[in-house]
Amino acid sequence: MTHTPTTAGPPRHAAPARRPGGSPPYGPGRPGPPPKPPLRPDIQGLRGLAVTLVVLAHAGIPYIAGGYVGVDVFFVISGFLITSGLLREADRTGSLSLRRFYARRALRILPLATLVSLATIAGCRLFASKIRYAEFMHDALAGALYFVNVDLARSGTDYLREGSSPSPFQHLWSLSVEEQFYLLWPVLLLVSWKVLRRRWLRALPLGALCVVSYVLGVRATQTSPSWAYFGPHTRLWELGVGALLAFGAGALERVPRQLAVSGTWLGLAGIGAAAVLYGADTPFPGHFALLPVLGAALVIAGGCRAPSGAIGLRPLARLGDLSYGWYLWHWPLLMIGPAALGRPAGLRLNLALCAAALLLAWASLRLVENPVRFSAALRRRPTTAVALGLGLSATVVSVALVSTSFPPPISSTARAPSLTETLTRAPNPESRLVTLLSTPTTALPRNLTPQLADIKKKRSAVYRDNCHVDYTGTRSPACVYGDPTAPKVVVLYGDSHAAQWFPALERLSRRYGWKLVSLTKSSCKTADITTVNGHGPYTSCDTWRKDALARIARLHPMLVLASSSEVATPLKPMKNPQRDWTAGYERVYDRLTRAADHVAVLLDTPWPIGDPVECAAAHPLNLEKCEPDQRDAIKDPALREANRRAAHRAGATVIDPEPWLCPRSGRCPVAVDDTFVYRDESHLAESYAGALAPVLGQELRKLGLAGG
Repeated sequence: MTHTPTTAGPPRHAAPARRPGGSPPYGPGRPGPPPKPPLRPDIQGLRGLAVTLVVLAHAGIPYIAGGYVGVDVFFVISGFLITSGLLREADRTGSLSLRRFYARRALRILPLATLVSLATIAGCRLFASKIRYAEFMHDALAGALYFVNVDLARSGTDYLREGSSPSPFQHLWSLSVEEQFYLLWPVLLLVSWKVLRRRWLRALPLGALCVVSYVLGVRATQTSPSWAYFGPHTRLWELGVGALLAFGAGALERVPRQLAVSGTWLGLAGIGAAAVLYGADTPFPGHFALLPVLGAALVIAGGCRAPSGAIGLRPLARLGDLSYGWYLWHWPLLMIGPAALGRPAGLRLNLALCAAALLLAWASLRLVENPVRFSAALRRRPTTAVALGLGLSATVVSVALVSTSFPPPISSTARAPSLTETLTRAPNPESRLVTLLSTPTTALPRNLTPQLADIKKKRSAVYRDNCHVDYTGTRSPACVYGDPTAPKVVVLYGDSHAAQWFPALERLSRRYGWKLVSLTKSSCKTADITTVNGHGPYTSCDTWRKDALARIARLHPMLVLASSSEVATPLKPMKNPQRDWTAGYERVYDRLTRAADHVAVLLDTPWPIGDPVECAAAHPLNLEKCEPDQRDAIKDPALREANRRAAHRAGATVIDPEPWLCPRSGRCPVAVDDTFVYRDESHLAESYAGALAPVLGQELRKLGLAGG
């Protein structure tokens, strides 16, 4: 994973606007705000350009897949405008009022953010995924408390949540980054102002932080992309660049006009190039963030001397006025709108939803943002403004908590027999399972175990104990299950499609007194073939595979159970894929058969249609809509045949699990008795894998391994 291209931060700070008519609302003895800076139509135009790139990229417009760089532009604009205001206040009064600063922030961002959050909560209740409803409410709460970016960074490292669609509240991540920055920056500036006398010295602490933040961002982009994208420590430098510009604004006003104009156009070209050339595979932010950040800095710097009329045109400037609202509204509409309208998401519908979001932004600017932001009473009383902001945040938190306590119901029918008990008691578990598959469950039973909303939350021990290695790891930890002291050793080896069988193999290990060693890594195929991961070669897989095979040789296990999914892209083009994949599998299986007494290659499981858990929540009484035809359930028949052929050549036993999930003809069920079959688009549910322990044991008995 490189980054989340469907994610970008919302534009936030409209250019200074004049308070409608009347004298200043500050009486004698009451400190007024710093004088308003001159209007910068170029900054408003830059804001309008950036939000347009972001929104159109989210809508799916071709050729601007890198429109997510708009968030970086907004960070620079925010850092410049906010710091400019702080510096003017410090110059005028000799100090900074943190209370007035946070009062202005509260009046600027919270009224509309609260309205959009409450509307999104209502939309989730009515139209969004029932399975992820609690997750969405948690995101609403995290957004209101400004830590949703940290949650997204953490969940981005969760392999089993990789395929999940974005949250309707995900766009609040950059608002969280900004508020985290503004908890630190005004305090740091206040201290610098008190301690240091020269203006350039006061910028040094921030400059040092920017360098550290940039270095951390570059490193994290390679080692932990989700933290690089969402982390405050990796984004601080982008806001800091804008803040440093504010320190040098006076000097920038004196640069030659032609140089300023050239810099502006160069900056616009940089932003445009990033929007066009970047995409889903760009390792972002990292070094690639320099282009939009420095581009935005050049535009702002050039405007200090010679504001560009090209980006100060009225249409772009008007979009700049609406940018905050447009971003806040467009994302939840894109996430919830298709389900609400009963139509599949597509370019035309997305553009229509973005247009509707623009209308909502126009209305909310006049009815919500400006009336609160320019309220004379609130501007006179910063403590009241801060209290209002806290109250608005508390409202969203309270509504989210209450909503979580009352999730939307999912229909169900009569109770069903226990699959685990049925297969455990059956004299011939596999034959009994085949019979059950021929008469599948067509509606969710009342006693589904676990409940549908809890299936994705279940984690087997290899995930809970961090034994399943992520994309960056090159060595598995010492993970031993079953009977750790037993002389008979069983190894589970492969990727997550091997790890999905852990519940079954653990049950068998405990029953027969085996020592179970787990060696699995995300998307790392059992074949000795270098594959593509993200934007480059999956070298950590190759390193991990060598180490795992060496450990297996030292263990000399009784059995190695090997499995991996049938989805892989080789790094180098193959002239004869069937032959090359067979050779890659055979090289590994040859080593395993020399190291172990027995090797069983478990072929990949049939794949469902999309996300069957989400489908079942939408059609709980008509599960047939969620069932794949078995002719379409095998992901890659050619890769499957290569795997089978290599196993036979190496002398390994082949176990085909297809009959354990699909009947001889027709569709593959998503529920069998009281147990759901899948957890997501490709993996078995933990409960179903565990229930199949007797069936897997029956196969191992054929090898003489699981005798009575």
